[in-house]
Amino acid sequence: MLIADILRDKGADVQTTTIQTPLKEAVGMLANQRIGALLVSSDGRQIDGILSERDVVRGLANDSVNYETHTVGDLMTSNVFTCAPDATVAAVMELMDEKRIRHVPVTVDNVLAGVVSIRDIVNARLKEAEMERQELADYIAGSPGA
Repeated sequence: MLIADILRDKGADVQTTTIQTPLKEAVGMLANQRIGALLVSSDGRQIDGILSERDVVRGLANDSVNYETHTVGDLMTSNVFTCAPDATVAAVMELMDEKRIRHVPVTVDNVLAGVVSIRDIVNARLKEAEMERQELADYIAGSPGA
């Protein structure tokens, strides 16, 4: 299964914010949208960074970060790992594990085209496993392709 298959099912809508967005506003966006990360982009196309729940928690644990006065740019992760739509789910799962990340923006020619989360990856792997199980059951029952 490819990342493009996931985006086709879930859509390519991506919540973005800017470097200048107040941290309090960004946290509100995360909570209201019930998402774990915001892509940071000045134009909605080029990725400037990512602000995840982990970034917020780590920042707030630091006594010098003020929830009221700091901005997304103060806490975001600038080094963002991306993938292409033709990447396999297994490859992105490996990237997430290796880099210890839960969100991977999808880009085409360095332009934001979507985002996949660890939840999307797990759901895709479960769907693949169920399809394989059904194929094996059909084969064993003597009705391949049914």
